[in-house]
Amino acid sequence: MNILFALLFLAPLHIYSQEVEASDILFLKIQELEGELASLRSELESQAYLIEKLLNEEPNQLDNNIPAETEINSKISTFRFEGINDSKSIDEVYDQAIFELNDKDFQAAKKSFNYLANNFSDDEKIPLSLFWLGEISLLESSLEESEKFFQRLASDFPDHWRTPLAHKKIGDILMMSGALDAAKIKYQFVVQTYPENTASSLALQLLENME
Repeated sequence: MNILFALLFLAPLHIYSQEVEASDILFLKIQELEGELASLRSELESQAYLIEKLLNEEPNQLDNNIPAETEINSKISTFRFEGINDSKSIDEVYDQAIFELNDKDFQAAKKSFNYLANNFSDDEKIPLSLFWLGEISLLESSLEESEKFFQRLASDFPDHWRTPLAHKKIGDILMMSGALDAAKIKYQFVVQTYPENTASSLALQLLENME
């Protein structure tokens, strides 16, 4: 995030009208994502387990006499693996997703983060996965999908350290969608609720630009 603050400090000040161009907001989001990617590179462990093989693994051959409904249930079960909620398994899936994200393979990263968010229970890696799913969807200009991920993070993990930024991201999406009044309310919520958080500074700057 230090890189982002340096860029914001050195960049010329822009005068925004109430009809802020969506492209400007998207550019800011891309800058934030690049800063996050850079910081996460230092957190990767020396070994990353490949789970792509697991994700693409075909179900075992089923007996021809098994009913169709049982066959479907078997396919679902083979997508999971033993010890699904142990910390080692969670770390393996998350590290693979981060590896794919750093490699700019956004579709593979999205698949891995989705798998983690929908099949595991963890108070740290799940909200982080939801955050990155929101960011990837935002880069893809899938605003509605992105908002759902950030909303899920904010509602399911209200005390997580990424929740303030998730609220701010929702404000960005509202801004990009042309809902300026709603965006302003969301930014004000971030400033008032998380005054000591970095997200508050970002939201305050956007509020000042909207004046």
